[in-house]
Amino acid sequence: MSKDLTNSSIHRQNILNNPYALQEIEKATMIKGIPFEGKSVVLKEQVAAFFEVTLRTVENYLNQYGEELTRNGYEILKGNRLKSLKRVISEKDDPEIYFGNIAKTPQLGIFDFRAFLNLAMLLVESERARLLRQAILDIVIDTINRRTGGGTKYINQRDEDFLHSWFEEEDYRKQFTDALRDYVDMGNFKYPLYTDKIYVSIFREKAQEYRKVLRLHERDKVRDTFYSEVLDLVASYECGFADILRKASTHKGRKLTSWEVDALFADFEQQGHWKPLIEKSRKKMASRDLAFRDALHQQLKDYITPLKREDFERFLGEKSKELADRLEDAKDVMKRLKERK
Repeated sequence: MSKDLTNSSIHRQNILNNPYALQEIEKATMIKGIPFEGKSVVLKEQVAAFFEVTLRTVENYLNQYGEELTRNGYEILKGNRLKSLKRVISEKDDPEIYFGNIAKTPQLGIFDFRAFLNLAMLLVESERARLLRQAILDIVIDTINRRTGGGTKYINQRDEDFLHSWFEEEDYRKQFTDALRDYVDMGNFKYPLYTDKIYVSIFREKAQEYRKVLRLHERDKVRDTFYSEVLDLVASYECGFADILRKASTHKGRKLTSWEVDALFADFEQQGHWKPLIEKSRKKMASRDLAFRDALHQQLKDYITPLKREDFERFLGEKSKELADRLEDAKDVMKRLKERK
């Protein structure tokens, strides 16, 4: 998917919230700033010079995107903090003109590295900014692929919560298919039919539509790509609706017709307690798949939000692991869970 950082605040924020990509971008760009309060900062004048634009251009972007840039590290120094920065600058060997005439200024705007990149993602007047945007996108892709072993199809499985959700969901899936077998008077197409009803209810896509979005191969199992929150919600649907089918069939003393099952499901999915869980799952799926898998769920585009730093740490950080490693670590736990059943 082509990403135009200049017109997508979500793509910009996903990059700026990714600590692993930022680290690699900083290494690659080697932008040297002023050491201040444990980080490197640059002045507006330096930013304008680097991107070969006028100071007025930088100020125009600050006026237009002030909230976003401030959120990502731009700030105006005054008082004692400004005095400290002036002292650091005075001790540097750079000529006075490079920093502008700041000796008597009562306040000074500074960019840390995140704010500097944020502006680079916005500036359309600068060729340097355009080249930097391309480098940023390449580095982000390389970083994610490197940390996930070359692909993101199963990045969901790197979550430490995935294995337990995956294991538990298998049991609830069997309860659901057993209920369809025992209490619903339809042919075998009832299994994919009501599975799709659950998927559409939760994330507005049938299994085949989901496969296309994630570009899955024929042998790929849809559920192996679900995030733990989605697996948990699917399991809740399956467990709950299986119980409804059992009770309705027992009450009538016979198997249920397709019309009866459809009516039961329509009532089931409208129950109020599902709403916050569905909203959460849609946001997680839509936002993570866009950021990690470069996959856009068109039906969920209104639910996309920037990922937080914790999401990148959860799926790319040291705590994240490949499923094979987790299975090895969790053998004893899985054995106890199986015995409990």
